Amino acid sequence: MSELWTYRADVYDVNKSLDIAGYHVEATDGKIGSVDEATYDVGESYIVVDTGPWIFGKKVLLPASTVTRIDPQERKVHVARTKDEIKHAPEFDEATFKEPTYRDTVGEYYGRFPFGAGPGGTY
Repeated sequence: MSELWTYRADVYDVNKSLDIAGYHVEATDGKIGSVDEATYDVGESYIVVDTGPWIFGKKVLLPASTVTRIDPQERKVHVARTKDEIKHAPEFDEATFKEPTYRDTVGEYYGRFPFGAGPGGTY
């Protein structure tokens, strides 16, 4: 399951430094918020997305593998999930989101979707 928590090689080069905090996040069907926090540890990477008013200020944790493209010029992160899939993700818990149990819950949720796929097929 560690591939779920790893950026795809064609999306993020672990040998280069790129801070995506503050970037806008685009789901497959539109903008969902902005990156509040991001990690880049192989096998343990994720982004925390602040959805703002879209789902009443809810934050969500997305495994790194959901990121399909990072555009530094546009300051956008594209993810292979719909707004609805993200909206129904496990509740973000500031106190436990770095704990293995919470990560397992999130991993089980996102693991139900085809790896790297969105509506209509793969990316």
